[in-house]
Amino acid sequence: MMAAAAHRPALEHRPATSTSPPVELHRSPRRRRSGQASLTDGRVVVRVPAGLSEAEEVAMVDSLVGKVLRQRAVAAVGGDRALQARAERLADTYLDGIRATSVRWSPRMQHRYGSCSPSSGDIRISDRLAAHPSFVVDYVLVHELAHLHVSGHSEAFHRLVARFPGTERARGYLAGYEAGLVAGARPIPGRADRAD
Repeated sequence: MMAAAAHRPALEHRPATSTSPPVELHRSPRRRRSGQASLTDGRVVVRVPAGLSEAEEVAMVDSLVGKVLRQRAVAAVGGDRALQARAERLADTYLDGIRATSVRWSPRMQHRYGSCSPSSGDIRISDRLAAHPSFVVDYVLVHELAHLHVSGHSEAFHRLVARFPGTERARGYLAGYEAGLVAGARPIPGRADRAD
């Protein structure tokens, strides 16, 4: 895992991008495996082991910055309390007032947007959605709340979810978002190592 990285400075300042505030990167010889990040004075301060390979460092920094930005987005929309209240309003409007036991943001959900445990009534929404348009979060909440009525994805389930008027729009948004993620992860043919 550790590779000599003497050519990289101990402190690096990266400018803001369209999706991230400025990053202050500290490469510490004391750190061995883990990294840490926090939002300080409008910039993300990241601390990583000094000996990481470039690829390992990029992956760790991206992960840590993403975590901080998701935490900021969750706080901006009011955290778990606001999410629970939002779910209750949606349930009253579209799902006959059904109530979840708890509705919370989840930083662990990396491959799904939401989950529902009908037996306990717990709903978790991926914190990746906190920065997305409200109609998308509302759709995912309605989808998970509908599982409290119908556990599977039957026709009856889809009829319940379709009560939310933004269903098709949100599905289209999420399909486009996922396609963008896939496209962004693939190299563009003919563009590798080009210096135009």
